[in-house]
Amino acid sequence: MIQLSNISKHFGEKELFSNLDFRMNSGNRVGLVGRNGSGKSTLFKLILGEDTPDEGEISIPKGYKIGALKQHLEFSEKTLRDETALALAEDDKFSIYKVEKILFGLGFTENDLDKDPLSFSGGYQIRINLAKLLITEPNLLLLDEPTNYLDILSLRWLKVFLKSFDGEVILITHDRNFMDDITTHTMGIIRRGLFLIQGNTHKFYQQLELNDEHYQKQKIAQDKKRKELEEFIAKNKARASTAAQAQSKVKLLEKMDEMDSIVDDPTLEFNFNFKDTPTKVLLDVKDLSFGYSPDNILFKDISFTLKKGETLGIIGKNGKGKSTLLNTIAGELKEITGHSDFHGTTTFAHFGQTNIAHLNPNNNIMDEIYVSNPKLSEATVRGICGGMMFSGDDAKKKISLLSGGEKSRVMLGQILAKDVNLLFLDEPTNHLDMQSIDALTKAIKKFDGSCIIVTHSEELLRQVCDRLIVFAKEGAQYFDGKYDEFLEKIGWDEEEAEEKVKPAPKVNKKENKKMRTALITERNKLASPLKKAVEKLENSIMEIEDLIEKEQAELIQASNQGNNSKIIEISQIVTKDEKNVEEKFEKLEEVQLQLDELMEEYEKKLEEI
Repeated sequence: MIQLSNISKHFGEKELFSNLDFRMNSGNRVGLVGRNGSGKSTLFKLILGEDTPDEGEISIPKGYKIGALKQHLEFSEKTLRDETALALAEDDKFSIYKVEKILFGLGFTENDLDKDPLSFSGGYQIRINLAKLLITEPNLLLLDEPTNYLDILSLRWLKVFLKSFDGEVILITHDRNFMDDITTHTMGIIRRGLFLIQGNTHKFYQQLELNDEHYQKQKIAQDKKRKELEEFIAKNKARASTAAQAQSKVKLLEKMDEMDSIVDDPTLEFNFNFKDTPTKVLLDVKDLSFGYSPDNILFKDISFTLKKGETLGIIGKNGKGKSTLLNTIAGELKEITGHSDFHGTTTFAHFGQTNIAHLNPNNNIMDEIYVSNPKLSEATVRGICGGMMFSGDDAKKKISLLSGGEKSRVMLGQILAKDVNLLFLDEPTNHLDMQSIDALTKAIKKFDGSCIIVTHSEELLRQVCDRLIVFAKEGAQYFDGKYDEFLEKIGWDEEEAEEKVKPAPKVNKKENKKMRTALITERNKLASPLKKAVEKLENSIMEIEDLIEKEQAELIQASNQGNNSKIIEISQIVTKDEKNVEEKFEKLEEVQLQLDELMEEYEKKLEEI
């Protein structure tokens, strides 16, 4: 099993963690928790060898295979089946049934198998990478926020898969319910240290709270003791009769380790400003339909009313139209039929997946909060920025320099700046940690207005949603009840994907072994130089991309310092490196095409045997 000993890691002056010790035992499924920025993803990189610790040692047994979910979306094959089959081991190249079983489990259909991987949405492309990872049958799975990219059906399947996975798992996810259903242990990076218990996140945080209480009591007792010693020394060190006693107290005081005060990590603060309204019904949707063409109708004849204080959840598989429905209700898309009628006093705020594009990259964070409500005082705007974890000078950061998660927090800040009585929230839990999701959940429950939420979080659905619109096989349907009632009365019909799995093809190995071996040897001899060229180009591209990432970090630092000459210098270097990457990608595509044609030629020959 892997073992971490005295691991420390810094980034500049910031210490992520120090003296971490951890041993992964056989069969353990560990949930890794901690605030955003605490170093969870960095710890994964250290385990994978993508980064090195400043101090300490990581031991991995020989032959122990570690697999991680890749975020880079690079596909070379022309069909989903062939792309996923690239992950099969050389001696297992004909076990296509394994490929199909994993793909069906992740929500793909029989018709999808011959589609171009690039034709799928971003979420489904992530699933292709997940399928390729699972096919390699690693001993240890490292999963960093897989819930960000999977819908409820895929999450439910993945949950079952991971619980029965014959190996070890370390999981980072903001979805507490998902983590607790899978893991045997919970481990947290807390105040730059590592804390591990057997049990779920609730037990973990309860134990952490008890530990903090015990520590605080010890600190109070020690502070009292120190004060008594200091007072005794001050009173008695000058007296000849008590000087010896005072000196012994000095030695005792010097031996006492001073206990630091507990400093809690910053938490997002949510307090939606309710705009009062006399009406009971804020929104009336009648016979709403939308499609991009007559052959691609996403939803049809959706009708519901939304009363003050109610929350409606929109759920279902990715790519079916959940966000589109929300955008249509919000007036960002034009419906084909029907209408959405808002009461005259209804004012809504919209947090959407595509709304990041509405942020002005040249503005700073405070500017964008002012855009939402120009009447606010600077103190109020700074308070909102602080609540979104942009305190002090961070509130003046340019939007163009922010990460996707930081931009999401800016959009949430814009909503907090408005006086509203209706919230449209599209996947609001993405990029938030568990504590922030808890704070958001409480704020939604506390909000006096109404809310429509698109989410894959089953826990959030249970906590806040009164009714649902469910995107399923037959289209979008209104359900007058809570999520658990839906599961009980209707459930997910599409959780029958396993029935689509084909049996393993029968192969007469004795008769075909010699012919196959000869063909495979011939193919490998021809493919070897092409594969080496592909690998060399891929490694070169990754090295340059890592270099660009560091250069962009330097660019951010130069921008924060207002160093214009440095900005120009680094920008030119980044442009040159990006051009180099493009040229290498073109060469990679050319070599990969040659390899693909060769492999396809021999694949046909092998199929004929």
